Amino acid sequence: MCLPAFAVGYRPTFAGVVDYVADGDTLHVIPAQGGQPVKVRIHGIDAPEICQSGGASSRAALARRVKGQQVVVHAKSYDQYGRTIARVTLGGEDIGEWMVKQGNAWAYYYRVGSGPYTAYQRQAQAAHRGVFVSGDPMAPSLFRRQHGSCH
Repeated sequence: MCLPAFAVGYRPTFAGVVDYVADGDTLHVIPAQGGQPVKVRIHGIDAPEICQSGGASSRAALARRVKGQQVVVHAKSYDQYGRTIARVTLGGEDIGEWMVKQGNAWAYYYRVGSGPYTAYQRQAQAAHRGVFVSGDPMAPSLFRRQHGSCH
């Protein structure tokens, strides 16, 4: 894994408490061993933009599930915004998987194929859960291409 210059003190796996939920796929974790909160982008999912239909409910669902809770961050890499890309677990449960199963996020599609939660997305769509209640919501990637980011 190639780490940027700002990755001083990089820890591939660490425990910490979720201090803030920015949206349905980004949260801030205060490491148990101390230090500044780490901005974490949950690996394998793409939640609606906060200004997009379903964005506020996606953030609220993630916040209800993890805010104030101790999670384990399994870092994979960093993105262009300086966020740690990581699988996040709560009591052994994969939070990315949970978000997709609940219909609060899409499975992330990579240029080389689908991500780890594609089957769960299909199940959420078939059951009309979360953002899929209307049947044909706009994927966050398409929303960003058409409207840009909310920020």
